[in-house]
Amino acid sequence: MAKILFVMTGADRWSLTTGAKHYTGYWAAEFTIAYLAFREAGHEVLVATPGGVVPPVDLGSLAPNANGGNDKAQEVAETIKGATVLEKPVALGEISAADIDALYYPGGYGPMEDLAGDADSAALLVDTLRADKPTALISHGPAALLATGDDFAGYRLTAFSNAEEDLNGLADRARWLLQDRLTELGVDYRCAEPFTPHVESDRCLHTGQNPASTPDLVAVFLDALSRPGARS
Repeated sequence: MAKILFVMTGADRWSLTTGAKHYTGYWAAEFTIAYLAFREAGHEVLVATPGGVVPPVDLGSLAPNANGGNDKAQEVAETIKGATVLEKPVALGEISAADIDALYYPGGYGPMEDLAGDADSAALLVDTLRADKPTALISHGPAALLATGDDFAGYRLTAFSNAEEDLNGLADRARWLLQDRLTELGVDYRCAEPFTPHVESDRCLHTGQNPASTPDLVAVFLDALSRPGARS
């Protein structure tokens, strides 16, 4: 059994250039798909957020049209309600790479607001990288890499693309775009067509482009975790 830490946003709003706040949080299915798969595989799941606040869910991600219908949306909502690990998260500053076997970052716009500049998250990412432990980030979750400086320069990865941001109708109001900032960081950014599943793996780092990529990313992550030496 591995101890997998979900690093999640504590932000329920994303600041736009207009001065408005876009209500947000974490994207529900990016949490629930991974949470259920990891638990079913027998792993322990922990949650950490900046300051130990309860992570807010993006209400838009609970809507039927975001989950393939009413039944699926209800299943997602029930999974979140039953995930008691969300109720008392650990503060990011109180956990280290030595305490865990792997890292997983769900997306949503929340990480663009807080994790993109969080020093505790950055230290955890870098230390986990150096320990060669599996690390996965999905959609806007890779925003957390921006706080690490150049430690991930040269890594091949993906994240929510500029094209997807434009189709979401938020590109012209965003203070910055994740694809641009990651490229400026020196990573080897790759993406597929908007909203199609796409995963990149480079050494211990595994990334998914968008919510549709979550099942594939989780499968790749679990495979990496099962390999000998994955938790060294």
